[in-house]
Amino acid sequence: MYKRLSAVLFPVVTLMMIGAFVWGYQQSQMRKEVSLQANSMSIKAENQYQRAFHDLSFHMDQLHSQLGNAVAVHTTSHAMHRKCLMNVWRIASEAQNEVNQLPLNVMPFNHAKDLLSHLSAFSYQTAVRDLDHEPLNEKEISNLKTLYNNSKEISKNMQEVQQKVLSKNLRWMDVDMAAGSQTGPKDNTIIDGFKTVDKKVENYKELDWGPSVASIYDKRSVKKLSLPAVNAEQIKRNAAEFTGKPESQIRVNENGKGTEWASYTATLLNKKQPVASMDFTKKGGKLISYHDMRAVGPKKATRNEAIRYASEYLEQKGYKGMKPVAYDESGNLANITFASQQGDVIIYPEKITVRSGLDNGQVIGFQSSDYVYEHSHLRRIPQAKLNLNAARAKLNPEFRETYHRKALIENELSNEVLCYEFGGKINGSVYRIYINANTGMEETIEEVKDSDEPQVTASNA
Repeated sequence: MYKRLSAVLFPVVTLMMIGAFVWGYQQSQMRKEVSLQANSMSIKAENQYQRAFHDLSFHMDQLHSQLGNAVAVHTTSHAMHRKCLMNVWRIASEAQNEVNQLPLNVMPFNHAKDLLSHLSAFSYQTAVRDLDHEPLNEKEISNLKTLYNNSKEISKNMQEVQQKVLSKNLRWMDVDMAAGSQTGPKDNTIIDGFKTVDKKVENYKELDWGPSVASIYDKRSVKKLSLPAVNAEQIKRNAAEFTGKPESQIRVNENGKGTEWASYTATLLNKKQPVASMDFTKKGGKLISYHDMRAVGPKKATRNEAIRYASEYLEQKGYKGMKPVAYDESGNLANITFASQQGDVIIYPEKITVRSGLDNGQVIGFQSSDYVYEHSHLRRIPQAKLNLNAARAKLNPEFRETYHRKALIENELSNEVLCYEFGGKINGSVYRIYINANTGMEETIEEVKDSDEPQVTASNA
């Protein structure tokens, strides 16, 4: 009996032992492989951090040199100013990119990042303007001198940190891991070095960057709406009026209470289930977005049907005289951009983007914040100094025009300018070209991905 039992169990136990050995060996190999992969990733991350940091230190030194070149030349050396400022913009942009590659989540560096951002915007916008007609003014020259002195100190501090990193063979991965630790390194040379730089930048004198740069950072908000604040009950009435549903089916929540971004979200319920949502400004109770939560089926509606339904929808909702200016299609959804029109001029800053379901072409949502913030006043459209033919003469002779019209756009300097908009084809692609109606300059050029786009915008001014 014992022999028979042993004959059965012995091979089973042997196989189990072999299996356990093989399993243990495989687990050991997997752990080694995972460890090697983790080590390889750690080395790659460390190399990336080190490269970004040393490049940042190098570019901060270059930034100081280029700013020095800009203030060293004569105030009438417009070509050299343009060259130096373009170099400053390029280097500041590279420095911004390198800062974003570093694990700065445990190191306050916001003030330095903000300075680089403003410097990049200032140098670019100054360089691209016509310096022969609008040279650097005294304030801008003074800003460059201040930035030159400040960048010298920043560069020096960065080089000191760099020397310590090299001499002590410090690792950036230690800084990165500190982010996930409640008790990070208390005396870390890298963290302390960046804190020192950022603190000095914070204490620098505030610069007046000028209105064109300020407008980039002066985000539109409900603060700009010169309208009285409304309460949740008014929002409920607004939502009910917009949807045509009873107030009992509307639920309202306030967002960002006590901040400049305070707003309301109204949710339309059907049998206690949300079927649509709307966002309203707290000031004035203006609708800035709408989203219908219905499922969209397979595509059946045509492009023209979607545009027609969207136009009728906006008209019904009180957005009068909106003109379709762009169309983008993805799967069974279409995004159609509309802009308001004043006389024979399209007002691009006042735009609404409508989303339609292409199963039936009906509107399922829209975003109207640009329209709300920009439609608060009637614009005075300037007279065009150039006539249509003079503006058309600025086009490439090979450009095949399919439509033209007048348009008010915001240029790279954040200024509103009157242009002639020309749509057409060149080199097998569709473009919109905007020619300044006063100077004849090409303000901007846009490639239109959808080759059928002129169907939407084919409207002669």
